[in-house]
Formats: sequence, structure tokens, C-alpha cells
Amino acid sequence: MSANENPLTSHVLDTGIGRPAVGVLVTLSKYENDQWRNISKQLTNSDGRVGNTISSEEFSSSIYKLTFETLSYYESRGEKTFYPYIEVIFEIESPEEHYHVPILLSAYGFSTYRGS
Repeated sequence: MSANENPLTSHVLDTGIGRPAVGVLVTLSKYENDQWRNISKQLTNSDGRVGNTISSEEFSSSIYKLTFETLSYYESRGEKTFYPYIEVIFEIESPEEHYHVPILLSAYGFSTYRGS
């Protein structure tokens, strides 16, 4: 059980325009019993961020996936993208810690890392 009230956050920056990616649908899923269970869905806010994706009570050592729906984001901008969605799969070993999973996004590339 974690004392952290917001144990998992993300931030999406559109490097093609040098600004936060606003309105990207982000789904958090947890791997359980050999399948993915969706936990939450949120749109990135005006700063390209999502938070409160999972409660500290539910956040446990496990494998998780963040899915970023990038196709609808780029379509709303009148642009094309090579990646209709991006999945980032990661393992949580210390659920008492805070985890931040940012995405640096462009229409034809992306990168991610464990942030702070």
C-alpha cells in the first residue's frame, strides 16, 4: 500500500510543435491473469498531462501499459501520423514510489523514459 496519492503520471510533449499535446486519450491497463485489464482513461490536459490514473490502494507490483491514442490527436490537427497509437509497457517493482512516464511525440517518431 502506498502513501503516494498520485502514484502514476504522464506528460505528452509534441516535439513537432514544441508544445504540450493537448487532448490525447491515455488508457492505463494492468496485466492480470494473462490479459490486460483497463483501469482508467483520461485526456491530456492543457499542459499535456494526466494524473490520478490509479489509486494508491490499487497500485501494486505488476506490469502496466499506457496506451496513447495519437491518431485522433493528429487528425484533430489536420495532420497524419505513422503511429496511430503508442503502447508503453513497464514493470512496477516498488509501488510506494512515484512513477512518471513521459512521451516525447512527433508524427513520425516518439521516445519515452522513466521521469521523476
